[in-house]
Amino acid sequence: MDIIIVGGGLMGTSVAFFLSRRGYRVILLERRFVGQGATVASFGNIRRQGRYLPQLPLAHRSRALWGEIRDLLGEDVEFRATGHLRLIHDQGGLEDMQAFARAALPWGLELEMLEPTDIRRRFPGLGPEAIGASFSPEDGSANPRLIAPAFARAAAVSGTDIVEEAEVLKIARGSEGFAVETTKGRFEADQLLIAAGAWGARMSAEFGEPVPMRLNGPQMAVTEPLPHRVHPVVGVWARERDAGVYFRQVERGNIVFGGGRRVNVPWKTGFAKADPRVLAVQLPHLVRLCPALANVQVIRTWSGPEGYLEDMLPVMGASGKVPGLYYAFGFCGHGFQLGPGVGDVMAELIATGDTTTPIGDFSVSRFRDQPA
Repeated sequence: MDIIIVGGGLMGTSVAFFLSRRGYRVILLERRFVGQGATVASFGNIRRQGRYLPQLPLAHRSRALWGEIRDLLGEDVEFRATGHLRLIHDQGGLEDMQAFARAALPWGLELEMLEPTDIRRRFPGLGPEAIGASFSPEDGSANPRLIAPAFARAAAVSGTDIVEEAEVLKIARGSEGFAVETTKGRFEADQLLIAAGAWGARMSAEFGEPVPMRLNGPQMAVTEPLPHRVHPVVGVWARERDAGVYFRQVERGNIVFGGGRRVNVPWKTGFAKADPRVLAVQLPHLVRLCPALANVQVIRTWSGPEGYLEDMLPVMGASGKVPGLYYAFGFCGHGFQLGPGVGDVMAELIATGDTTTPIGDFSVSRFRDQPA
């Protein structure tokens, strides 16, 4: 085989898809089932507002691919370019939005800055207390439960061998490539991509490239179905962490929301549990964004394991020490929008040795002084 990919979330499956389209022979190993880790716990937000500015070229490339996703995968993963609205409730949020909007313009992202009258006219019922907002009209959302399996199926059609319930026991680098021992047997290939989410940090450490990863769980919830009234994804510019709640209404009418505090997740189990105390903090902020939700029933809550680094940037690119080894993990809770772009860029890098989209800021080498 040409390459083994460890990890069957959005990143691993998208890389498998784009590599297989380039003619690579790919084996994808997933310790449970495709798309059941951090991807399925995602909110499904496709946003470019508020990103680290040098990440915008990757986000733009990914947004273009989201626009082609139905044709690429042959399935509807519920991508909808409904726009992304971020409301502002205080002077600090206004200053942050204005500073970002100015800084993002040279990076190719132009935001519509809205006054309170604009919000009332264009988005009635949202943010009645808001003093302003920004709107990114080409962003939106997709269904995180559909996307990784869809990429996996399309990759399989192109020749990728997908092996589920294959927990990695050992990875070895030899003179002729990589050997991965799993609960489903031994697999060998010339190259290796680690796209195992938070567990990627443990694997990179085995190659002398440790990264300072923590494991947290976002707090997500969904309400009973309501008449469909809210079209954009709605968030907020806020310096207070608890106020950072966001929501969207799916076409079936349910309101999906999350944000604010995260919970610690034990490394031993890797299972994240929703905390009802966090829900109690989220709800007042949700109602501030949309008062009509005050008496709506919450029908389900959930969480999932996500890896976070101190600088809130992913590890993405080639190993700084081991030829043929690549990384794409640790997307710090904001990787969903980037997923197709990560797959395309990593496939380009692996196939050609370079990429037209800059990803140097995400190199594992930025942690070279971390203790092994």
